[in-house]
Amino acid sequence: MKRGIYILPNLFTLGNMLCGFYSIISTINGQFQSAAVAIFVAGLFDGLDGRVARLTGTCSRFGVEFDSLADLLSFGMAPALLIYIWALRPYQRIGWLAVFLFVICGALRLARFNVQVYSSESKHFTGLPIPAAAITIASFVLLHQFLFGEEGNKPILIAALAYLLAFLMVSNIKYRSFKQFKLRERKPFNLLVLIALLLLVILAQPQVMIFIMISGYVLSGIVEKVFRHGYEPSGEKSKHFVSLPNFHRRRKG
Repeated sequence: MKRGIYILPNLFTLGNMLCGFYSIISTINGQFQSAAVAIFVAGLFDGLDGRVARLTGTCSRFGVEFDSLADLLSFGMAPALLIYIWALRPYQRIGWLAVFLFVICGALRLARFNVQVYSSESKHFTGLPIPAAAITIASFVLLHQFLFGEEGNKPILIAALAYLLAFLMVSNIKYRSFKQFKLRERKPFNLLVLIALLLLVILAQPQVMIFIMISGYVLSGIVEKVFRHGYEPSGEKSKHFVSLPNFHRRRKG
């Protein structure tokens, strides 16, 4: 800290926090679409700050902590307040318990990430990243507004979604991080064509396609876990538990 801090990546983090704060203000003012869009923009800033820090060699412990504080505001408090005022306030205790659990699990997810940031593998996240959970909620709000308008009945399903996302954030399910995707390296030409087609599909119906894509990412960790481990026949122990005694013997030996 005596040598100062890196300005460039922290400017993107500050943009992330600004979008989260704007989302909260928009929710209070009843501008739910603007609040949801602000969470998307916050996710863009959140993705850029880490990438810029790695590309410019300006990663720091201060940046990690500042990013977590911004994430808790933009992807914890902002989406929780959004769904509570937008849909869950009439359900009273069920509503505020759902959003509180979402916030506390998001905080625990960020704290665990900070502890593991220098020791865990970079190809996967442990637990659903909090930006993905927040964008899932924001995309659900936009999809519902697109399909049913402002006056549509708000489903209690959003409370179940908040509970599910909270559980996934603190779970041990692995999610791909995509940090290994090198933008500066040469890629096949067909990849650029695929990205262009994907952008066209998203722009054609963004409210629907973004929800489908983020839902696919949320489900991907669960699907990969099922296919990775599978189900053992009854009466047999899984390979994971069979290997534990050998691990402990190697440690003692």
